[in-house]
Amino acid sequence: MPATPVPAVPVPPVLTARALLLDMDGTLVNSDAVVERIWRRWAERHGLDGDEVMKVAHGRQGHASMALLLPDRPMEQNLADNARMLAEETADVDGVVAIPGAREFLASLRGLPHALVTSADVALSTARMAAAGLELPDARVTAESVGASKPDPEGFLKGAAELGVAPADCVVFEDSAAGIQAGRSAGMRVVGVGERAGAHGPDVLVRDLRQVRVEDAGGGWIRLYVG
Repeated sequence: MPATPVPAVPVPPVLTARALLLDMDGTLVNSDAVVERIWRRWAERHGLDGDEVMKVAHGRQGHASMALLLPDRPMEQNLADNARMLAEETADVDGVVAIPGAREFLASLRGLPHALVTSADVALSTARMAAAGLELPDARVTAESVGASKPDPEGFLKGAAELGVAPADCVVFEDSAAGIQAGRSAGMRVVGVGERAGAHGPDVLVRDLRQVRVEDAGGGWIRLYVG
């Protein structure tokens, strides 16, 4: 009798990079509960549909989302509103938790080139990473560091420059449409994290960070097993 074929074991995709650039909200930290609370309150105040607002709010700086949602409102009002919302978000960490696998993933990056690239400011990123029990990377690009919000690639390009790595040699970890677009526009490969990322065409998609394994490949290279 012919031998029964043995099913092939799926081999995870392997990426190589010289640096990793990591978004925070939705990628390392699950802050959806607080984001929903604050943005839905904002939507109600302005007579907007909360579901439509949430489609825009993820991944961008607040004032950039407001500019899309209220295109006729002066930017000065958006900036003032954004400052108030940042203070609210920084004070409200109820329900902020680590994405599964984030703690182990960050631990595996110690000694390897990586940076946080987030639309949050210093205060908010510090508060949320602490609430989730996660270590802040030494290299960080926050809202104060850039003149343009994601989906503009400025933040990722600054992260690469700070680490001294060419954009093409970086891999971005992102969850949002704006963030994935920013990574692609920077000329980088993108690992999408979570269900939200799947609709926006990342190079590779993982359910969470438990599906990522990192190795020091030597010679300044990082090897990633993903999926």
